[in-house]
Amino acid sequence: MRGTFQRILGYTRKAIEEYDMIQNGDRIEVGISGGKDSLMLLLCLYELKRFIGIDYEIAAVTIDPQFNGKAGDYSAVRKICEERGIEYHIIPTDIAEVVFEVKHEPNPCSLCAKMRRGALHGTANRLGCNKLALGHNLNDAVETFMINLTREGRVGCFAPVSYITRRKLSVIRPLVLAPEKEIIQAAERAGLTDNIVISPCPENGHTARQEMKDLLADLEKKDRGVTMRIFGAMRRCKVDGWAGKEFADYVAKTSVISY
Repeated sequence: MRGTFQRILGYTRKAIEEYDMIQNGDRIEVGISGGKDSLMLLLCLYELKRFIGIDYEIAAVTIDPQFNGKAGDYSAVRKICEERGIEYHIIPTDIAEVVFEVKHEPNPCSLCAKMRRGALHGTANRLGCNKLALGHNLNDAVETFMINLTREGRVGCFAPVSYITRRKLSVIRPLVLAPEKEIIQAAERAGLTDNIVISPCPENGHTARQEMKDLLADLEKKDRGVTMRIFGAMRRCKVDGWAGKEFADYVAKTSVISY
């Protein structure tokens, strides 16, 4: 377990340093859905506090959409936090009711994500947090880039670090250099799979993201490494701040024209 978890810690530390995500005195709200990525993010930020050399605090927050009008069971997440002394808050909402019963959204995932983000942003302000950490991994970034390219005809992706002026809140994604496959392996070795909260959302497995995930998986079978090459192109082309220090230096050196 230690070896695989150490690799994810390494990816997380590199992302934090590469994109200058965390500074001394930060109070970070960690968004916890209960899935493998958010739980791994929580453990990484908890462990890194001991040796990364940055003084910061973390507070875990779960936004509960309350599917079918019932509170979700996040007892496994609460146990993880209690065992480590991590501050944890569950925020009950009516998101599921609004999305599925009031609005009858034809594209429920978009509205649900927007409402979840709003709830996380508001909670961060109430808890005195100046950063919000989300658990998007490397594959999530590539999938988002490809969805935007193929469905909307635009080149773009969420950024590793972004700032919400209205909320005075920075959104960071410390797992963005970690491949999903390695996160799954680390979660299994760490026993986190027993603590994962399965969402009862009726749209699970029927989203545009799942379709793109399946498409990229099929491409990987035919042409191994295609996902990493797309990710590399995103960084070299400086798409939405993805270059980071490493690729910014690389691009600067390779773009010099000699006469």
